[in-house]
Amino acid sequence: MKIFVINSGSSSIKYQLIQMPEEQVICSGMVDRIGLDESRIDYRAFLPKGNIVRSETKVINSHSEGLRLVAEYLTDPEIGVISDPKQVEAVGHRVVHGGEKFASTQLISSAVKAKIKELFPLAPLHNPANFLGIEVAEEIFSEAKQIAVFDTAFHQTQPPVAFRMAIPNEFYEKHGIRAYGFHGTSHKYVSECAMDHLGSRSLKLISIHLGNGCSMAAIQNGKSIDTSMGMGPMNGLIMGTRAGDIDQAVIFYLVNQLGYSLDEVNNLLNKKSGMLGLTGFSDMRDIQKHLQEGDSRAQLAYDLYAYRIKKYIGAFTACMNGLDGVIFTGGVGENDRLTRKLVCENMDYLGIQMDLTKNENLGRGIQEIQNSDSKVKLLVIPTNEELEIAKQCFGLLKIDL
Repeated sequence: MKIFVINSGSSSIKYQLIQMPEEQVICSGMVDRIGLDESRIDYRAFLPKGNIVRSETKVINSHSEGLRLVAEYLTDPEIGVISDPKQVEAVGHRVVHGGEKFASTQLISSAVKAKIKELFPLAPLHNPANFLGIEVAEEIFSEAKQIAVFDTAFHQTQPPVAFRMAIPNEFYEKHGIRAYGFHGTSHKYVSECAMDHLGSRSLKLISIHLGNGCSMAAIQNGKSIDTSMGMGPMNGLIMGTRAGDIDQAVIFYLVNQLGYSLDEVNNLLNKKSGMLGLTGFSDMRDIQKHLQEGDSRAQLAYDLYAYRIKKYIGAFTACMNGLDGVIFTGGVGENDRLTRKLVCENMDYLGIQMDLTKNENLGRGIQEIQNSDSKVKLLVIPTNEELEIAKQCFGLLKIDL
């Protein structure tokens, strides 16, 4: 079965065509920096005649444009991997917010689409992009089963003490206001990789997913027990354009004293804050370039970014009453050695000690970067949300059949 996986982020689309159950990747790639200058599409096809790699830099204004460009690559007579979109039997979509309605993978119906659309206000950077991906895929892969895998599903194992908020009960009971958590597909994948690598499921792990969106999860014995994001994906860590944790008084001050509308505050905290607000750039690669040039704003932004992560490591260690391993994943977590270094500095009390040489010189696959005196394993694990989505889609279709 060929399953095409679409992972639409706030400014990117990752995609893979995977043969299941063999877990064989037929092609993969990414559309990056959507809506920014110098957008880029990467395409890799793994064919019997040899591998094909193509990259193109061009203006890509929207997710719709990006997905249609990917479809052109897939079916290209020279470098494509399929001759007809009908060869794709299922399309798996990463959907960020499933609310309390969706605690598992779902075949997409009109009712499911309506619910995803209803949840737009809770994930304004993602659910609209996810929804658009579904609609474009329904046109391109018209005979394939469309399947939604929800980021929030992995966190449904959290206890009420973690997800409830200290507001009147009726807001939860009638309106479902609670913390949900996100990046569940990534946290699930890398934590299972870590447990396999370390040879045990009886572990207390902290998974740190750092990309344009960032979140952390406390995972005990394979189950999520707490996470940094809340009802929407704005809470917790400092992100590319999102502020993360912020004093509620700031919101009231912006509205009551500075005259901002609630829509303007929402736009400010979601799209103009975080690393963008601190430095003028949302991409860590751009910020690191300015840091190397001595930009003091870039230095402060990096320090704030790492400091927030360290606070959550301490909090989650307390929640689990111990810590066996810390996982770095996501585009920044896997590739930004400075972030990993800053996060792990001065954490000896918790048993965290990094080997700086290992951190600077990563190999392929799962890498351990702790030193010999560290009581905590420090793991860099490349996430593969696409494979996790394909596995969940295949599992669902087996049941459905």
